[in-house]
Amino acid sequence: MDLIIPPGGSKTVAVYRALREAIVDGRLPAGSRLPASRALAADLGIARGSVAGAYERLAAEGYLAARVGAGTFVAAVATSRSSPKRGSLRPRKGWTFEPLPTSGGAAVPRYDFRVGIPDAGLFPFDAWRRLLVAETRLRANSLGTYAEPSGHPALRAAIARHLGMARGIPAGAGDVVVTNGTQHALDLIGRVLITPGDVVAVEDPGYPPARRLFASLGARVVGVPVDAEGLVVAAIPAASTVVYATPAHQFPLGRAMSPRRRRELLDWAGRRSVAIVEDDYDSEFRFSARPLEPLYSLDTAGRVLYAGTFSKSMLPSLRTGFLLAPPGLRDALVAARQMGDGHGQPAVQAALARFIDDGLLARHVRRAGKAYAQRRDAMMRHLIGRPGLSVILSAAGLHMAAVTSADSTAVVREARRAGIAVDDLRDYYFSPAPAEHTEAHGRGEIVGSGEVVGGGAVGEGGAGAGGFHSTGQGGFVFGFGAADPALIGEGLGRFAEILARHS
Repeated sequence: MDLIIPPGGSKTVAVYRALREAIVDGRLPAGSRLPASRALAADLGIARGSVAGAYERLAAEGYLAARVGAGTFVAAVATSRSSPKRGSLRPRKGWTFEPLPTSGGAAVPRYDFRVGIPDAGLFPFDAWRRLLVAETRLRANSLGTYAEPSGHPALRAAIARHLGMARGIPAGAGDVVVTNGTQHALDLIGRVLITPGDVVAVEDPGYPPARRLFASLGARVVGVPVDAEGLVVAAIPAASTVVYATPAHQFPLGRAMSPRRRRELLDWAGRRSVAIVEDDYDSEFRFSARPLEPLYSLDTAGRVLYAGTFSKSMLPSLRTGFLLAPPGLRDALVAARQMGDGHGQPAVQAALARFIDDGLLARHVRRAGKAYAQRRDAMMRHLIGRPGLSVILSAAGLHMAAVTSADSTAVVREARRAGIAVDDLRDYYFSPAPAEHTEAHGRGEIVGSGEVVGGGAVGEGGAGAGGFHSTGQGGFVFGFGAADPALIGEGLGRFAEILARHS
């Protein structure tokens, strides 16, 4: 036990005060067993009587309880103080963000249609473990030194080759910046490109963590509608400095941006010197047509930043993604990576490079893709034709969406009580701010230092980002990556019964 005992003065009083402070602050929680007085005295280099006297005083005041033959323990009533210390630090003014719940912090539902979760049971853990062990050997990757902030050279080269084969993207190792997933890539982009007050255009409905991040950096985030061809370019505010989009598999509706709309977006950005952030988060899994050429490959004006991740193709816990950017931004992005996070894990990155180059990633994607295709087909069989439900067909990814005229929020709430995990499509839309925010701020809710605008009104959009107020199109988003194939029919049948009661 580490206690700070000042020199001079009564040692009994010093031990008493140090122990009482540790108990009240919660560093010694209720039920903790204290060392024997002789052992603590020897550790502190003081007389045993000083420790014994402090124990006796704390016991008399109710902080400690002695159990015959067991020892001395912290009493349950002693650690009741939970309020922060006076003068403790608080977030800056205007910071309204709280940590969001994650899928790993909740029990797995029986009928698991959660969005964005791949099936870990399909992953080749034995092969991955062998590679990782090999790369963590002493001197295998200079583990005692600091690594390159842009990522392990072998992984950057492997990613470039992989993108050339899988997505037809012409890239070299020097074009790649390795990140801790897509969210990290977006944070780097925001740090380099966004100044507080800048307008950032995002899809509506869209990916809540992206707009939450941009708003936290002080941006004025504007929702732009999505139609059957993708992001409606004509609706993008002329003042935008950054446009965020998911053209390969629009999140959450699932449609691919049409070739015509892709050219229109690139032409629009080129005329206005606007940056386009292309989030290609799960296009590895395709079930029909070949993927359309990425915006990054079509870009001739150096306007597109391409973000990808291995969270869906491999595992979310791997926390590895990548970013491709025009040459003029690369040094700035690497510097931002270095300032904020130093570098990634060299051994993990080296193992991933071998996983890619040995063909294990491609093999895993093929194998997992077949399993996901079967689940997708089963989902479609049980959803298409259901009364009150219109399924939006999607040719890629690990989720699909459907719209309804029923109260989707009530349906989702009842479904979750029945053990059916499904998302409410409304949670991904922007919405007007509550009246009290409109009155307080004149123009609507301020999120962090950033303003979020959508649907002609001001407010934060999408419950998935925490505090969002949902008023968008009623519907549902079904994930099938983690769904048990044997329970898909049963789960969707029960869901249909719930939907019928609300239609």
